[in-house]
Amino acid sequence: MSADPTIFPVPQRHSVPRIHPTAVVADGAVLGADVEIGPFCVVDSGVVLGEGCVLGPRVTLYSGATLGPRCRLHANAVVGDLPQDLNYRGGDSQVVIGSDCVIREGVTIHRGTMPGTATEVGDGCLLMAYSHVGHNARLGSEVVLANGALLAGYAEVGDRAFISGNCLIHQFTRVGRLAMMSGGSAAQMDVPPFCMTRSVCANTVTGLNIIGLRRAGYSATERLAIKTAFDTLYRGNLGVARALELIASEPMTPAVRELHDFVRQSKRGICKFVRDQQISDEERPPLAA
Repeated sequence: MSADPTIFPVPQRHSVPRIHPTAVVADGAVLGADVEIGPFCVVDSGVVLGEGCVLGPRVTLYSGATLGPRCRLHANAVVGDLPQDLNYRGGDSQVVIGSDCVIREGVTIHRGTMPGTATEVGDGCLLMAYSHVGHNARLGSEVVLANGALLAGYAEVGDRAFISGNCLIHQFTRVGRLAMMSGGSAAQMDVPPFCMTRSVCANTVTGLNIIGLRRAGYSATERLAIKTAFDTLYRGNLGVARALELIASEPMTPAVRELHDFVRQSKRGICKFVRDQQISDEERPPLAA
């Protein structure tokens, strides 16, 4: 039995973009089919909106912003404004956003600092309210930034990483694929793939993102291989260089190789491992009254 169209209306396709009369859209903007632009939006010349993009109220898109198909931007999002970087000296740079992204209220994404550079957001990302993506940052696909997460310039976040609310990621810091940062975490050192950070201590990991690995389809055998490599790296008291040698001396699954290569390529160093028992009473947050 088909659904009642009065209850579940079928979306209508419009080859001509629908633009609210209060919106300001420059002549040089490129709008794909089925684009909807809500009230009081500003779309600058040079902006490219892919097919099916929807802009909520008061969205501002500056020149150099390119959005892939079916992106949805909520109220007061700002994409492509000038970088908050004292090294910026003008010139054309970009923000490039993939397809099927959801950008919630008040999100800000700034364009690259140097001419010809770009801030990049992959496909299927969810950027929750008031999160920020700084100049030249790079997000992989299906990344989640929860409310208030802040990424400084040149930060990198791998595919399917989850950055919880109010997390802080320092400039040039990398967060690996399928990593998860707990709420309020801060990282000035690289967070390896598949790892979890904790809120109380900056630059620390407490273990593996097991639930994320399961949801990503990793088998028990694959998860065990990752855990073995993690234990060698963090629990063996070997030092990073020696731990990487031992990991590389055995056959590596693709995920283990990814972990190995990420750590080997780190320029800032990686987060240290801390067990919950090692957190002092002074470092623990106070209990609720």
